[in-house]
Amino acid sequence: MELFPLIEKSSIQDIKKFQEEKLQELLKYLEVHSTFYQKLFKENKIQISDLQTLEDLQNIPTTSKNDIQQNNEEFFCVPQNQIVDYSTTSGTLGDPVTFGLSENDMERIAYNEAISLSCAGIQKGDVIQMITTIDKRFIAGLAYLLGLRKMGASVIRMGPGIPELQWDSIFRYKPKYLITVPSFLLKMIDYAEKHGIDYKNSSVYGAVCIGESIKNQDFSDNILSQKIKEKWDIKLFSTYASTEMSTAFTECEFQIGGHQHPELIITEILDENENPVNEGESGELTITTLGVEALPLLRFKTGDLVKAHYEPCQCGRNTMRLGPVVGRKQQMIKYKGTTLYPPAMNDILNDFDGILCYQIVIQSNEIGLDEIIIKLSTERENESFEGEVRDHFRAKLRVSPKIEIVDFDILSKTVFNPNSRKPINFVDLR
Repeated sequence: MELFPLIEKSSIQDIKKFQEEKLQELLKYLEVHSTFYQKLFKENKIQISDLQTLEDLQNIPTTSKNDIQQNNEEFFCVPQNQIVDYSTTSGTLGDPVTFGLSENDMERIAYNEAISLSCAGIQKGDVIQMITTIDKRFIAGLAYLLGLRKMGASVIRMGPGIPELQWDSIFRYKPKYLITVPSFLLKMIDYAEKHGIDYKNSSVYGAVCIGESIKNQDFSDNILSQKIKEKWDIKLFSTYASTEMSTAFTECEFQIGGHQHPELIITEILDENENPVNEGESGELTITTLGVEALPLLRFKTGDLVKAHYEPCQCGRNTMRLGPVVGRKQQMIKYKGTTLYPPAMNDILNDFDGILCYQIVIQSNEIGLDEIIIKLSTERENESFEGEVRDHFRAKLRVSPKIEIVDFDILSKTVFNPNSRKPINFVDLR
């Protein structure tokens, strides 16, 4: 297959014209198949024949995660018997959003990952160790597997955690690349050093890093990236994606942002008033999916604040590139590859009998990643309680925060501060 699609080498004008044709196809498809967008077009008196250019998108209202949560069924464009895989988003604001993929969507996601991973230099015949989950309704792990299969690479499906087993697998099967949350590489290095493993002479050439940023806005290595490379001289490649986008933005060898795939996604970067930002400014990434059959999205606001880069890349692709995520709308927390919001954590803690009061503290650790500490007072004296809370977090949000049991007299003074009208259950120290 062509792992460097011709459209990505085309001129900026040709890419735009191509995307406008794809947009026409999408609008016609939504008008016929999407209950949600049929209503949206009708309520806003939108004639899709009036929408000819990418600029015309601004005449359509944006869609938010809230819309999908409240109308999840109405977004599906195919009957249930055509859904071959179900996945959900992280479930961070209330209920997780369900996404279904049709057979064609599975093919599209395989194509997406194949061309994305080939950006990072992965080729047919390479051995890749996947240190990512492929279950629990996460789409990412499945997408990597399908993409690697499509490009003819060999896959070692390790899943996350257990450094000992990861090293055993590395020395046994000699992978060239790892796909992992970058902070886990530090745990692997630490394990190797403590157990006399000669990790610097392993087969590993590079890692595709998911879920956490490894770059500053100027594309220099951030603290996390520096800490890894100081110890282990491997190449680190950023990739950025989400369940809703069904598309990945992955760095090429020149590492100046994740390349857009114009045949799969239209991107807008919008300010607070939903106007396009000026070039060089950051704004909220708003996406329109192309070629998605089961649950296509039109002008979906991702909640991620990013900066787009348009100057030519030496790799020959003429596509827009996304820089590292600048920040989060509202109080978004990125924790071990999962996006979290405080209300979802409140819901879990409020679920428990026996918690007298609690406070969620978010801080940055020494390598610049978000850390969650949950301080709680409980009337239950047994040690298993801490484990129960942690298990509940893992089941609901797929994360396991640090839990500190604090004496009620101490904690209640900070939670029920007389100067505050509401309990102070969330403290952001970042």
